[in-house]
Amino acid sequence: MAIEKYRMPLLDVENVLPMLNKIALLGGLDDAQLYAVFRMLETEHYAKGEFIFRQGDAPSHIRVVRKGVVRVVENVDGTPLELFEYVEGDCFGETSVIAIHPHTANAMAMEETELMVIPREKLFALYDSNPKLFGMLMMNIAREACRRLDKTEDIMLRYALSGKTGK
Repeated sequence: MAIEKYRMPLLDVENVLPMLNKIALLGGLDDAQLYAVFRMLETEHYAKGEFIFRQGDAPSHIRVVRKGVVRVVENVDGTPLELFEYVEGDCFGETSVIAIHPHTANAMAMEETELMVIPREKLFALYDSNPKLFGMLMMNIAREACRRLDKTEDIMLRYALSGKTGK
């Protein structure tokens, strides 16, 4: 079970808005929409080696790496398979949040890491308060999920061909 992390609202709009423009999940949003997303953001801090979430945990946030490195590893039949490494500007956890499905892998901070997070309840509240923004975010999440699925298939094929899965 995940340990609840203390989160602070994000306050430094001047430093964060330029970064938001570069995040695929927020592609195509206008300035007003980016500012609406900014108002939802909170921050989390992790020490090197600290788990952000574990395989099987309930999803609670979409996370964006503000600084640091996050490694995602899935355990398959007791064998750890490294799936992704996320760096500044990368987003993760969005597919679990949308699917309302437990995380399928572990995520760990590989160095001191700061994350910007969008709480699930704030994201879903957009459905009523700002349906256009909600629709844009859902479309971007779907695109990112498709891209990631392609990458995951390549990674799994590479593991299978190298014999690392034990099969």
